[in-house]
Amino acid sequence: MRQIGVAIIGTGWCGGIRAETCAAHPLTRSLHLAEIRPERLAEVAKATGARTAVGDYRELLRMDEIEAVCISATPETTHFPIARDSLAAGKHVFLEKPIAMELAEADELIALARKSRLKFTIGYSQRFNPKFAYVRKSIRDGTIGKPVSALVSRHITRGLGKKISGRVKLSPAAMECTHDLDFVLWCLEPAKPVRVYSQQNFGAMREASGQPIADQQWLSVTMDSGLSFVVGGGWSLPPGYPNFSTTWMEMIGTEGALMVDDSHRDVVLNTMQKGMQLPMSTMPGERVEHTYAGPMAAETIHFLEAVALDRPVMVTPEHARMVMEVYIAADLSAERNEPVSLPVKGSKPVRAAA
Repeated sequence: MRQIGVAIIGTGWCGGIRAETCAAHPLTRSLHLAEIRPERLAEVAKATGARTAVGDYRELLRMDEIEAVCISATPETTHFPIARDSLAAGKHVFLEKPIAMELAEADELIALARKSRLKFTIGYSQRFNPKFAYVRKSIRDGTIGKPVSALVSRHITRGLGKKISGRVKLSPAAMECTHDLDFVLWCLEPAKPVRVYSQQNFGAMREASGQPIADQQWLSVTMDSGLSFVVGGGWSLPPGYPNFSTTWMEMIGTEGALMVDDSHRDVVLNTMQKGMQLPMSTMPGERVEHTYAGPMAAETIHFLEAVALDRPVMVTPEHARMVMEVYIAADLSAERNEPVSLPVKGSKPVRAAA
């Protein structure tokens, strides 16, 4: 069995999950960490037994024993330069979404990966959610017939919303709807998106920050097959339970329909001290003794196997670029209050509409 050296750049919430997953997997020969916060770096290095722990990620890119890099750094503006440096150094790259801030940056990363024949994939983790995988299976095997329409509604708490929107000027479409855009577009292949209409709703986030940050954003996407679907995402739920995440999906076909409740209400803990809690609802996931709640561990293992066993990655960077085009179009649509056709011309940065 071929083992590989793996680097994790950024060991926060997501990076910590990926580091612990890699450390425990037999395909990992050695684990190497980069993190700018010394206390967090020491914590994760101790928990994983990492061979290397540094503050500057560029030190890791000079190490020949490292073949694969997982980039989990924030803010999201760091994604492009770190991914570019990693690909230029000849490393296979797993990059948390979004792929970049501008389409031109995405194009540069894709070209670099192609030129060097490197595996390059983006962290659209909902593809590894078993409930969502069942939806795609039911389409592919004909159980629900030909897709007619789809609806996905995703919401997280305003604590997470403030954290995300406070570090980068990306809209709910770019940060919350993006997982579901990726998933629905994947389900509907080979159809391609041709038109987007979007609106944003404002409330708690704008009142709290004084900035034009939307609470929610709804996207209506028309495909070249004639099918249309709706994806909505918001980040202003009351902080009733920390990091609560809830998703509802409807996939309607000519021969059947699927309704998916991913609201995490199936496990409720009620204690005298803290009252009712939803302990399995945290986003993006958490360790539960020997396993993880959420799809990130499975997604990380998929990347390890793709590199060590020379298998194709599930999320291609070209597909991630198409998702990026859709949410850029959504932000332009919300700003102009009119539909926007695809492809989006140029590489205008994604931002929250005023």
